Amino acid sequence: MEPFDLVLRGGKVCTAADVFAADIGVRDGVIAALGRGLPAGRRELDVAGKLVLPGGIDSHCHVEQLSSFGVLCADDFHSATVSAAFGGTTTIIPFAAQHRGQSLRQVVRDYHQAAGPKAIVDYAFHLIVSDPSEQVLGQELPALIADGYTSFKVYMTYERLRLDDSQMLDVLALARRQGALVMVHAENHDMIRWLTAKLLETGRRLPKFHAVAHARVTEAEATNRAIRLAELLDVPLLLVHVSAAEAAAEIRAAQGRGLRIYGETCPQYLFLTAADLDREGLAGAMFCCSPPPRDQAAQAAIWRGLANGTFQVFSSDHAPYRFDASGKLPKGEATTFKDMANGLPGLELRLPLLFSEGVRQGRLELTQFVALGATNHARLYGLYPRKGTIAIGSDADLAIWDTDKRVTVRWAELHDKVGYTPYEGRELVGWPTTVLSRGRFVVAGGQLLASPGSGRFLPCAKPDPARPSGRLPTELAGLVDGDDRPLF
Repeated sequence: MEPFDLVLRGGKVCTAADVFAADIGVRDGVIAALGRGLPAGRRELDVAGKLVLPGGIDSHCHVEQLSSFGVLCADDFHSATVSAAFGGTTTIIPFAAQHRGQSLRQVVRDYHQAAGPKAIVDYAFHLIVSDPSEQVLGQELPALIADGYTSFKVYMTYERLRLDDSQMLDVLALARRQGALVMVHAENHDMIRWLTAKLLETGRRLPKFHAVAHARVTEAEATNRAIRLAELLDVPLLLVHVSAAEAAAEIRAAQGRGLRIYGETCPQYLFLTAADLDREGLAGAMFCCSPPPRDQAAQAAIWRGLANGTFQVFSSDHAPYRFDASGKLPKGEATTFKDMANGLPGLELRLPLLFSEGVRQGRLELTQFVALGATNHARLYGLYPRKGTIAIGSDADLAIWDTDKRVTVRWAELHDKVGYTPYEGRELVGWPTTVLSRGRFVVAGGQLLASPGSGRFLPCAKPDPARPSGRLPTELAGLVDGDDRPLF
């Protein structure tokens, strides 16, 4: 038998299902063997005393993306994927974002042109659908789904992105027919618009009022409404960046009714609060995202949701805007909370934060950490088992973790282009020290070893979780199942 290209020896391997001691043999970028005492490889790596985990998957990040307000992300596909790799993430799934009037097919071409020459780790794309025209729904989306873009995001807020309920039903019906997964940014637009107007009319302009305008009831109402729209058509749904206990409760209740409703949350809802927005001058803008961080009670509820399965995935929602006129402060000192770009960096720190405060503090099992950071992303988005696990035949995407390494977070030592981190000064315990993508070393010894353009695009299969549950409302079941004329 041809020798392994690489053997990792003596590590403790962890998947979403099990923790076990094993050597890992890699051949042609793929895991070829798992066991003890594997034959010698052309290259050997001693990982005794270390954890060997699947490379992380960050399935919610914004890279080289123009916001609906015309603000460009600080990170391009090189800096973003370098940042991801140093944080133990070997696959990212950012968005190809359609703005109104744009061809979705052309948008995808543009993002490929941006990513192809720069990415150092593998990537797929979600779509953002803001203009569900007859052309988009009838031709472009079905063709793109067939080509491997099997998930798309819709917004219930932001004037230039949001869909009304009827448009959302059109998108959900298409997802049901085509076997795609819909992701929803759930906040009640009219509540936020009304509160924003009242706050500004009374001179309340500072960043801290962003959290007031985006009150938790706005998230809870929209979450409930999105679930009910999905329930009408019996179509699975993923609620993204959940911040509030009330929204988490809506998801948990829907899951308890047997609906295929999934949840995602992010670091900012575990480690930040609305109090972080209340800083001198405009400094609170550095902590401004939508939905905003809440309070310590909400943090506790989000931790419970991670532990009890309400949330299937933990993503960064990396939205990297600089703290200057090009990002957070478009009007300088005159910027109000309404004007500020909404989003926080977090791509590199996503997994170290969750490991340090989740696994090390006993809130999560190691297998749960792997599921939340890698495996469930691959399952939800049609990349499993190629990605997200350590198994024979899977890509050799591996992160070797030193569980005792202490790191004090400093933006100067991170690899994004944002200029700050909201987690500055936080001490973390546990860090990925060596990272491989398809068997090639991308990070080792604190050094970047991969070249721009070495990442590969990943077409996604239609995900199994996107299949309907077979629980159409009684009034519709006969029409759909017992009549040759399709209703939707």
